[in-house]
Amino acid sequence: MSEAAPPGSVLFACTQNAIRSPMAAELMRLRFGRLVRVDSVGVRPAEEVSAMAAFVMDERGGEISRHRPKGFDAFEENEAGPFDLIVSLSPEAHHRALDLIPALGAAAEYWPTYDPSLTEGSREQVLLEYRAVRDALEKRIAARFARPSTG
Repeated sequence: MSEAAPPGSVLFACTQNAIRSPMAAELMRLRFGRLVRVDSVGVRPAEEVSAMAAFVMDERGGEISRHRPKGFDAFEENEAGPFDLIVSLSPEAHHRALDLIPALGAAAEYWPTYDPSLTEGSREQVLLEYRAVRDALEKRIAARFARPSTG
C-alpha cells in the first residue's frame, strides 16, 4: 500500500469500539491533529473503553480513557456529512461498513487487526499484545497516509 495524502475524514470501525478503533483514531489524531476529522465506532459497542488499551495509548501520549464506545447508529444523522474513508479493523465491522457505503462513507478499507482482548497470560504478556496492536496500527497509518508538507 503506497503512502497517500490523508483524507479529510476517517472513521475507524471494529467490533466493540473499546480497543482497536479508539486506538487507531487516537493514533490518527496524534499524527494529523485537526487536519483530519477522525472518529471511531463499533458494531456492538462495549460499556467502556479497555483499561489496557488506555494504558498502552498513554505510553504514546494518547488519551482514550474518557472515550465512550458508540455504534454505527450514532452517525445516522451525521451533520458533518459522510466520512471520506471508513477503515474496518474486524471482519464484522467491515461487513457493516460496506452496507453503509455511500451514506456513511465514500470508501472502505479492511485492515485485519488482532483483538488483543483474546490474549491469555500474565498482565505483562497481555500488555505486550496490546502494544503490538498499537504499534501495528501506528505503522499502518504511517504507511498509508503521508504527513502534509509544512513548507
